[in-house]
Amino acid sequence: MSLKAFHIVFVAASVMLCLVLGAWAYGRYQQAGIVADLGWSIGSFAAAVGLIGYGWYFLRKLKNISYL
Repeated sequence: MSLKAFHIVFVAASVMLCLVLGAWAYGRYQQAGIVADLGWSIGSFAAAVGLIGYGWYFLRKLKNISYL
């Protein structure tokens, strides 16, 4: 697996982790009403959006490099 392919897999896994953490924190905020959980949720969703943007930038920058 090339460094490019590994990078894409790692970014995708990070996005999924951020989405799961954001959903979990939001559910916890709805149950307990703790404002810190809302902050974690918003931060996690913002990080997921940032990682998606970074992944898109990375793919465009290295479009001429092979995945092998």
